[in-house]
Amino acid sequence: MTKTTASVKDGERAQGLRTIRRVIPYLWPKGETWVKRRVVLALGALVLAKVFSLIIPWFYKGAVDGLANAHKGDGWTLGLGAVGLTVAYGVARLGNVGFGELRDALFVRVGQRALRALALETFTHMHRLSMRYHITRKTGGLSRIIERGVKGVDFLLRFTLFSIGPLLLELIMVTVVFLTLFNVWYAAVVVVTITLYIVFTFKVTEWRVQIRREMNAQDTDANQKAIDSLLNFETVKYFGAEKREAGRYDVAMAGYERAAVKTGQSLSLLNFGQSLLITTGLVIVMVMAAMGVQQGKLSVGDFVMVNAYMMQITQPLGFLGTVYREIRQALTDMGEMFDLLEQPTEVNDKPGARDLNVTGGQVEFDHVAFGYDAARPILKDLTLTVKPGQKVAVVGPSGAGKSTIGRLLFRFYDVTGGALRIDGQDVRDVTQDSLHQMIGVVPQDTVLFNDTVRYNIAYGRPDATEAEIVAAAKSAHIHEFIAGLPEGYDTMVGERGLKLSGGEKQRVGIARTILKNPPILLLDEATSALDTQTERDIQEALHKVGEGRTVLTIAHRLSTIADSDRIIVLEKGEIVEQGRHEELLAHNGRYAAMWQRQSAEEEEEEAA
Repeated sequence: MTKTTASVKDGERAQGLRTIRRVIPYLWPKGETWVKRRVVLALGALVLAKVFSLIIPWFYKGAVDGLANAHKGDGWTLGLGAVGLTVAYGVARLGNVGFGELRDALFVRVGQRALRALALETFTHMHRLSMRYHITRKTGGLSRIIERGVKGVDFLLRFTLFSIGPLLLELIMVTVVFLTLFNVWYAAVVVVTITLYIVFTFKVTEWRVQIRREMNAQDTDANQKAIDSLLNFETVKYFGAEKREAGRYDVAMAGYERAAVKTGQSLSLLNFGQSLLITTGLVIVMVMAAMGVQQGKLSVGDFVMVNAYMMQITQPLGFLGTVYREIRQALTDMGEMFDLLEQPTEVNDKPGARDLNVTGGQVEFDHVAFGYDAARPILKDLTLTVKPGQKVAVVGPSGAGKSTIGRLLFRFYDVTGGALRIDGQDVRDVTQDSLHQMIGVVPQDTVLFNDTVRYNIAYGRPDATEAEIVAAAKSAHIHEFIAGLPEGYDTMVGERGLKLSGGEKQRVGIARTILKNPPILLLDEATSALDTQTERDIQEALHKVGEGRTVLTIAHRLSTIADSDRIIVLEKGEIVEQGRHEELLAHNGRYAAMWQRQSAEEEEEEAA
């Protein structure tokens, strides 16, 4: 074994132990007595099931000997006779199955609770991760990793507790029975068979896990391509790229097919090898028992009992192969999910952080420096103050850092230099929840949930009344449109709001923000993606929204911000001009050049 292989195996073992340590608290949680009680009762049912399992072959032997008139007067039969022992055999089998099912019925709630708790923890953590992480993530692959990991929780809890331990216990009990009732050679054959079986199963399964990982990687890749293509359905259509997308997906599925074929073939090899070892051990023990019967040392019932015990070993051993494979896979899947859970949250509340107290809504950028990459600064020594109730617009070419200002204000990222304050409070010193509550955002592209219009408007304030929702819609000039829909406010908007036009989605987004009623408003190029007429209509709604609030506008079309109290011209992360619209035009600098260029473009559009 090479050093690299050994280090990989050590890493996998460490990851497996980490996963098990993470799962145990779900099995025995602090302060939740009902969970512990169910686990203990389930273990009790398990022990009773194994006791019945152990005595089944004894009743079977007694019944066979009774029918063959062999060993009359055996005291252990309790005078039941062949018929009575047959009935007892049936009762024992029923007890074995019944207590096994009781065990599962008791434990199922524990497993489902663990699954739910871990799913919630993962979902919550994903929302805590930074914007930087979510920009680089792949939605399809991420959802598949979470799905596989969460499903592995119930499996790992159930089969670790109710399969591995009970299996070893049953194997030991059968070995002791053979050693006590027959001789050491019977026990030796059982021990050797079990050992060879376990070694073979573990070795082949380790090899199969590597193949399964390759299959999972191909599956994830194919799912990512499918999700990405479907999310960009319109773009695919625009460029007539259906065949190209199908080709990319087929290449990914071809990789999955190759790995899946290897998985299936290796499974056949494993199953055959397991059957060969088990059958060999079974035949050897049965031959020894048959010779004992011929020699008069054993009864026919003993021969049957040996067979019954060997069959009882065969079943759990066959199950061991499946359980070990699935546990290894569950550990792998859950390891990927726990890697997600261990992704650091880049932006965190400070210990003891207080809620943001907005008295006026003054926003202050004090010598702020920031870059998504340390080697590539975006904002350089930015100093900007937006006074309470003031409307300030930020304009500039693409890449100037306009949208970055909005992301810092909402604290998707922390500044790397200087400070960002609201009413004198550094945003790093207050809770994120309170900060987000005080800022309303109308983005360039409003994305809606695949739910009703009512749900999407009320997302700004879930406890809002119907009258408040309607009032917000009226303020955003969207109420009449909604009222004209066949289902009104109960109309489903489709995934990402695709059933609505750009202007309709934007109005719903504005209504959502109006309902939230924040003291600070961020308009991030809220109308740049709309046609001129729709833009003018929405500008009226935005103007009404901004009344009495501090408004920071990230603008592309200069005509939309001409009435701002102050306009900031940003270039390469620095303020190069600032002032009112008229002042900047008179200055005849960068803003004036931008205004003249856009005015000419708009005149050409209107003429066309």
